Amino acid sequence: MNEIIFFGLNQYPVLLKNKPNKIIKPIQFKFENENENENEKQIKQISSGNFSTIFLFENGKAIEYLRDPKQNPQKIQIEENIQKVTVGHDVEAILTKEGNVFAKGYYINPDNPNQFINISSLIEDENDRIIQDIVSGYYTIYLLTSNQNAYGIGSNDNGQLGFGFPSYTAKPILMMKNVSKIFSGNTSFHVFLLNSNQELFGCGDNYKGQLGLGESRKDETKIQKLTKIQNIPKGKIIDIQCGCTYSIMLIENENGKRKLYSCGIYRDNGLGQYENTCEFTEIKSSLFENDNILDFSVGNAHNLILTSNSKLIVFGNNLYGQLGTEKGNYQSIPIQIELPKLRFNEDISNYHISCGEFNSFLYYSPPSFSNLEEDLIKLFERKEFCDISFKTKNGEIIEAHKLILKYRLKNEIEKLQEIISKKSIKKSNQIFEMIYSNRIINPKLYYEIKEIINSNEKIEETMKRIYLNENENENGKDFIIERKEKQYKFPKLILIMRSELYRGMFLSVTEDKSNKVTDYSELSNKSFQIFEYWIYSNQIKDEIQITQEIIDEIQIGIDYFQLNQTNPNLIDLLINKFNNQN
Repeated sequence: MNEIIFFGLNQYPVLLKNKPNKIIKPIQFKFENENENENEKQIKQISSGNFSTIFLFENGKAIEYLRDPKQNPQKIQIEENIQKVTVGHDVEAILTKEGNVFAKGYYINPDNPNQFINISSLIEDENDRIIQDIVSGYYTIYLLTSNQNAYGIGSNDNGQLGFGFPSYTAKPILMMKNVSKIFSGNTSFHVFLLNSNQELFGCGDNYKGQLGLGESRKDETKIQKLTKIQNIPKGKIIDIQCGCTYSIMLIENENGKRKLYSCGIYRDNGLGQYENTCEFTEIKSSLFENDNILDFSVGNAHNLILTSNSKLIVFGNNLYGQLGTEKGNYQSIPIQIELPKLRFNEDISNYHISCGEFNSFLYYSPPSFSNLEEDLIKLFERKEFCDISFKTKNGEIIEAHKLILKYRLKNEIEKLQEIISKKSIKKSNQIFEMIYSNRIINPKLYYEIKEIINSNEKIEETMKRIYLNENENENGKDFIIERKEKQYKFPKLILIMRSELYRGMFLSVTEDKSNKVTDYSELSNKSFQIFEYWIYSNQIKDEIQITQEIIDEIQIGIDYFQLNQTNPNLIDLLINKFNNQN
């Protein structure tokens, strides 16, 4: 299931063997190591800097490629499952499922810059050591804790840690509270922090106006204290990515339309416009005027945009071929480039972009079947799936999904209502995130709710109970599959868990979210009954008689549904049952 497209500076000797130093046209990347198990893993994320590139796989393992020609690709030796990686110019950090962060680099560990150390354990407040996100700068690592506090560690030469001098710190320092997101870049000496009220703050290098502070402050080259950014374009800030001397912001307006804005210097870097700007100014192009922007990425001085119509749009520095255009050193305004034929083009919303300093990756990474918690968190944020409300002590309303709560709780929804009624909105959201993600976001709150959490029960057992108790759960079934004269209702959550087809349909930003009917009249009644029961229970009903025709039909159905074939494998179960019956 791997697909990776590469172009730009081939600076790691063992990354692409027998290829030129500059790859100016996008090519298919293949892992050169001979370990078949590594090749079969699904890519989750790619992060690249000047001295290293890290590939993170869905199984929580990661491989690191180094510029050192004497170094072969190596597994990152961390016992915990890795959830995210981030690589700066000369720093690396990995976030584990347990909320720990391990990092390395001269500004992180001067005595041994090539050794990973646990930097989250260095935070003075023991209640603030569970990390939920990490971001890299040039020589800096930023941490966002489960309590929504932002910390920085590493270089502070340009004030990018927001506390003046000294020039660096080897211990995480608290930058700001009530933070929802942190934004920086692998070659950036500046950073942005977004709070829960959608207020944006920045600090660090402002030599080219890349903090967007406006004309009145363009001559302030170093902003050493966090400063509120004024005149932000209207809408919801989805992402900000920082190059060396500029910044690009993705905004979603009230109509769901996404637009890009940039600030900084246009020469060599390409802001997508022909003049410098000290405030965030819209990048206008007919190439994405009518498209939805799915993803974008910023390197040292080059920019890539992926749209819902499968366009890859580029602009900026192309000295090393990092724009994928065969000619020209710079591209000032956005242009579309030609890509190799994509294997999963119909599933374009699951492709992602990652820009290194002088290279670019486009890779396929669909939602993970191996990590149910990630999908539950996505659903927690999707209001169209909500069917139950909770009221906090201040009267705020939190919408939730009854079906998910039935999975996670010991039939204690009323008890949860009572707990939430005594909590603030912030703590209530932390409780729901713990229930959805099965992670300890806040130890004190977890102690209060642990007696009602059904964390040890297999998900299939709960699903089977829901299946067998149709009358009670009929209201929770909101998607119709039609077969000949009969209609079957399924909870969207269950189809998301079991089928990649429906996962893409319900979680994609480009798909219709209506409860549309799907016709599977070509399947026999018996085959569909097998599918229905297995989707809920991961088992086959005892009374079903298996034939070779059914096995053949089920194999076709598996491909059509794009079923998640976890153990036990459905075909294996059918074959075993068929052999035992005969």
